[in-house]
This record gives sequence, C-alpha cells and structure tokens, in this order.
Amino acid sequence: VLFLHGLDARPGGIKPTYLSRRGHTVLNPALPREDFEESVRIAQAELSEHSPDVLVGSSRGGAVALAMDLGTTPTILIAPAWKFFTDTPRIPPRLTVIHSRQDHLIPFE
Repeated sequence: VLFLHGLDARPGGIKPTYLSRRGHTVLNPALPREDFEESVRIAQAELSEHSPDVLVGSSRGGAVALAMDLGTTPTILIAPAWKFFTDTPRIPPRLTVIHSRQDHLIPFE
C-alpha cells in the first residue's frame, strides 16, 4: 500500500499504522507541507519505484494522488482535499472515495 498522508499528518500516523498492524506492507513517504508539487513528485517516484497494489490518499494526500499519473493502480481516497490544491484532478479508472457528510473540514461536495 502506498499511503499518502494529509496536510497535518505525518508518516507513521494512525491510518498507515492501522494498515501495517493488519499485515499490509505500507509505504508512507514524508510529503512536504509547504510544497504541493514536490509532494506530487515524491509520491510519483514511490509509485513508479514500488508499483504498489493499491494507493490510499487521505485529505491532502488525496489531492496529491489526483495530481499524479496513477495508471491503473487501484486508488482509495479518504476525504480528498483536491479543491484546495488543484483545479483539474486526474480521475483514475479504479477509484473509490470514502467521505462523510459530517466532515466539517473537507466539504462533501
């Protein structure tokens, strides 16, 4: 699993740790808070090098994922914050979005 963390999260946070504890190998690169394009570059390099079975992007990590060339990698986005970072997301063919109407930080729409 390539896990892309959110803006205020960090590698080794709750979500990637949850996946690791359930037996998944998790790649969880540090994405710089202040440089979105560098975050995309880092994530793209991880995807290219490791060819994970699935990519998971949480909040800003979801926005990073939608700015990448994901090819056919199955992708799960958790409350993706793409509207804060890009006007034209790349919608991959194998995409699942998990979100809540009660999320007050990232609008459901």
